[in-house]
Amino acid sequence: MLSLAFNSLRARRLTAGLTVLAIAISVLLLVGVHKVQNELKDSFARTISGTDLIVGARSGQINLLLYSVFRIGNPTNNISWASYQRIKNQPGVAWTIPLSLGDSHQGYRVLGTSEDYFRHYAYGRQQPLELAEGRPFADTFEAVIGAEVARRLGYRLQDKLIIAHGAGNTSFSLHEDLPFTLVGILAPTGTPVDRTVHIRLDGLEAIHLGWQSGRQTRELTREQALAASLEPAAITAFLVGLENRVQAFGLQRSINNYRAEPLSAILPGAALHELWSMMSLAEQAIALIALFVVVAGLLGMLTTLLAGLAARRRELAILRSLGAGPRHLFGLLTLEAALLTLLGMALGMALLYAVLMVSAPLLQAHYGLLLSVGLPSAAEWRLLGLIWLAGIITGLLPAAQAFRYSVNDGMSIRQ
Repeated sequence: MLSLAFNSLRARRLTAGLTVLAIAISVLLLVGVHKVQNELKDSFARTISGTDLIVGARSGQINLLLYSVFRIGNPTNNISWASYQRIKNQPGVAWTIPLSLGDSHQGYRVLGTSEDYFRHYAYGRQQPLELAEGRPFADTFEAVIGAEVARRLGYRLQDKLIIAHGAGNTSFSLHEDLPFTLVGILAPTGTPVDRTVHIRLDGLEAIHLGWQSGRQTRELTREQALAASLEPAAITAFLVGLENRVQAFGLQRSINNYRAEPLSAILPGAALHELWSMMSLAEQAIALIALFVVVAGLLGMLTTLLAGLAARRRELAILRSLGAGPRHLFGLLTLEAALLTLLGMALGMALLYAVLMVSAPLLQAHYGLLLSVGLPSAAEWRLLGLIWLAGIITGLLPAAQAFRYSVNDGMSIRQ
C-alpha cells in the first residue's frame, strides 16, 4: 500500500508538490520561531555568569544590561571613577570589573577594563575566559582580542592595532599615534566577548589625551602619554561579585539610593527576565501567526485531497474491482495524507537548517550571539509529531468519503 500511495502522489506530482511546499513553509515558520526563540534565550543567558550586580549610570535595567554586557546600544551617561572606587571598597564586595566603552576597531567594540576581567568574568556555567594564544595584557599599550575579531581580521600575536575614535563601523578619527600590540587571543565563547577588543583602562585614557570634542588637538608620543596621569575620570559601568549573594539586594538598594550621583544597580537574571517578559507578547503573536500558517497548509492539503477525489473516482473504482475493500481505500487516503505531511515536514526542516546555517554566522558576527545548528530538541520533535498527527487527522475526512465509494461510483458514466 505504501508503494501504491507513492505512485498515486507521483502521478499527481504538481498538486502534491504544491501541497508539500505549503506544509514545508508552515513547518519552517512554526519550528523556526520556536527554535530561534529558545536558542537566543540560551545565548543571552550564557553570556554572563557569576556576576551578582551590574552598576551603571541611572537608566532602565534592560538598557544597562544590553550596553554593558551585550554591547548593544549606548549608555545614557558615565560613572565617576571616585564613585566606582567607593563602591568597590565597600564591605562584602569580593571583586569588581570596570568597563569603559566608546571606541572601536574596524567595526568591533573596544572595551577598556582591568586584569580582573580575565580573572573573574565568567560565561555559560561559570566558565572562565581562556586564552587560545598569548597572555592577558600587562602594559598600557597591549591588547587582547576575541576569537571572532582574530578570525575575521586575520590577526596574529604582536600585530599592531589602531583604535578608532567612536563606536561606529566607519570612523575618520583614528588614534594612529598610539598603536596597541596584540598579546593575547581569547578562545571562542559564543558571546559578545568574541567580538570585542580588550585594552587596559589607562591605555584607553592615554589615546584620548589631547582630544577635545571628538577631535585631536595635539599629538603625543608614547613616552609623553605614559608620563601623564592616566587614571580615568569616568567609566561606563562595572560588574560586581559579592562574597555572599545574600548581600546583593542590600547593596543594590544602597547603590540605587547613592547620593553622590544617580546610579543604577541591576541583577543580571532579573534584567533578563524583564527583557523576556517585555518580548513575550511579540513572541506569542509570532507563534500564533506561524500556527495559522500551519493550519492554512493543512487546510490546503485537505482541499487538494477532497478536490482530487472527484478526478480519482475511476481510479478508486478500479481498485475496488481488483479486490480492494473500503478499508483499503480509507487506509490509502490516510496514508497519502501522512506522506504529504511527512514530506512537507522533511522539506521544511531542510529549509530551516539551510536558513540557520546562513543566518547563524551573521548573528554571531553582528551581535556575538550563538545560534546552535544542532539536532532538533525534544520539544521540537514533539512539535513535529503534533504536526504529523494533525496531517493524518486532516486526511481522515477524504478517507472517510472514499470509504463510502462503491465500484459503480467510478464506473458509471455521469450525465
